[in-house]
Amino acid sequence: MRGAILHAVGDDKLDIRDDITLTPVGPGEVRVRVRATGVCHSDLSVLTGVLPQPLPIVPGHEGAGEVVEVGDGVATVSPGDHVIVNWTPACGDCPSCRAGQPNLCMTYMMKGFTEPRFRFGGGTPAFGMAGCGTWAEEIVVPWQGAITVDPDVPYEVAALIGCGVTTGVGAVLNTAKVRPGATVAVVGCGGVGLSVIQGARISGATTILAIDPLESKHALALKVGATHACTPDQVTDAIGALTGGQGFDHGFEAVGRSAAIMTAWRATRRGGDVIVVGAGAVDDQVPLNAFSLLFEGKNILSSLYGGADVRRDFPRFVNLYKAGRLDLDSMISSRIRIGDLNEAVAALRGGEVLRQIVLFD
Repeated sequence: MRGAILHAVGDDKLDIRDDITLTPVGPGEVRVRVRATGVCHSDLSVLTGVLPQPLPIVPGHEGAGEVVEVGDGVATVSPGDHVIVNWTPACGDCPSCRAGQPNLCMTYMMKGFTEPRFRFGGGTPAFGMAGCGTWAEEIVVPWQGAITVDPDVPYEVAALIGCGVTTGVGAVLNTAKVRPGATVAVVGCGGVGLSVIQGARISGATTILAIDPLESKHALALKVGATHACTPDQVTDAIGALTGGQGFDHGFEAVGRSAAIMTAWRATRRGGDVIVVGAGAVDDQVPLNAFSLLFEGKNILSSLYGGADVRRDFPRFVNLYKAGRLDLDSMISSRIRIGDLNEAVAALRGGEVLRQIVLFD
């Protein structure tokens, strides 16, 4: 089958090949034919080494497809079912799962570092990003990693729900619990940031400021729910004009950089919530001082995968899309084929594109 291999961090090009094979489906596992997968900034972070992963690796984690085979003991899905890939499958029995935080389960995530899912070139093992590897035509995942979705939902929309939408909308609904009438600032207007904006709109926020240095992204942010937009150097003026100088109730960071976190911090009022959504680098330190941490009374919240319970949240987001309350079609900048992945990665590095979706036949 066809797929993309990253051999080493920093490689200029992915190795697009057609001799990739899968490990056999074992008990409790599911084989999925990938029909659509996103080109997400987290994928780029694997290519650059910001998110450490074992190598060689098939990138990709935001996907949807059709079940083609199930292993012994699998009763949740059947061949022919349409599914969204869940890149943090919950085991149901670890401390995080028992505490009601399935998005923090590391059981299967850690197996993704030790158990190669693919072979290529006559037998060389390769891993799958986050245990998935959706930049290949088929994947094998635990049954918890394949969540059924109504077959009338387009695969590309289902793929978006698999990561970017759940991360962004979930950060609003699950982590920050934004209430009607709140004021919200969102730093970063990529796929996740746009999802945060939409979550804020759905929650009834009355003022939603989109902050991005690329003014070309402001129009779409306003289309999907932002009430105002500005560049980072205009934030101080926006705080004065929109909040009377007090700051916003909630400041979301959707970039994964300390500078963006600090922009969200400065935009948030005393006693407000600063929500870190972007995946940053381990050596990127956030320069907060101890005085401000105490006396400004702000709450720093991390939102990994939108604090989601995907069995609850995937169907919820599908229903919001069907009801016209989540505009996911506007977030897709282009639909491409797997042979176009190197060009898609280059475009992602440039920062101008939103979500490029790879479609498989």
